[in-house]
Amino acid sequence: MRELEYRLCDVFTDSPFQGNQLAVFANASDLTPAEMQALAKETNLSETTFVIRRPRAMEKLRGVRVRIFTTQEELPFAGHPTLGTSAFIRQFLPEYADREIITLELNVGAISVRFSPSASGPLHGEMTQPDPVFGQIHDPVAIAQAIGITREDLAENMLPQTVSTGMPFCIVPFRSVDALSRLRIAASTAEEYLRKRDAKFFYCIAPELQGVWRARMQFYNGEDPATGSAAGCAISYLVRHGFAASDEQVHIRQGIEMGRPSEIGARAKFDGASVREVRVSGRTIFVASGRFFLE
Repeated sequence: MRELEYRLCDVFTDSPFQGNQLAVFANASDLTPAEMQALAKETNLSETTFVIRRPRAMEKLRGVRVRIFTTQEELPFAGHPTLGTSAFIRQFLPEYADREIITLELNVGAISVRFSPSASGPLHGEMTQPDPVFGQIHDPVAIAQAIGITREDLAENMLPQTVSTGMPFCIVPFRSVDALSRLRIAASTAEEYLRKRDAKFFYCIAPELQGVWRARMQFYNGEDPATGSAAGCAISYLVRHGFAASDEQVHIRQGIEMGRPSEIGARAKFDGASVREVRVSGRTIFVASGRFFLE
């Protein structure tokens, strides 16, 4: 029997049992992709990560190799797994203790997370995501039909658009938090729409207060408490279209409706031609550890 140790953490929160859950397997070098997928399905979390150790010289050059799985598929990039796994590496791998910067090699490439100095308490990290790629602008009427709302629920002066910082999301601006709180995406119609477009998922946002946005992401017949990759796409969209200032720290609140509030910081720079230095930040707290057994 192989014993596989893992840690369970909550990401984008400083309180246990809030934010987005993540299981991190400490040493997955001997696992096949099929075994990783089976373990991710067994944890039944939005994402599970697998740390694949390599010689120190290679990790120094390229970063710590990490693979990310949902219950259904492997992802090239995802935000809260990147932040949570980096926090795990910093806190539990002795050779990375107290490192200011942790670099992961994901399927999308190298992603770095910078940690704030902290004597105690949940670790605060800020990841730098790949520069955004702006894709298709979507018809609001078609979007409304696809996600089961009315055109009046959407913002009048903000058109939905696909943005990717490693994972393509259709950013869908709502007119209000009240309208967003009523969202119930039907997976069948949403998936039918997305199959013919350039986005993988919908990420729906609404203005809450000055500098504060509410967000929701419903997929696989469920809802995600925090979506760090989509937050990077959202801030890129807001900065590119003038709804947030260049390098302004924006606060994104997600998971409120499902009882797992998440607090996400996001900022990006816009020079009038391109958006760059997309950064998403938040805290990670570890809540459990355990073992799986494989024959």
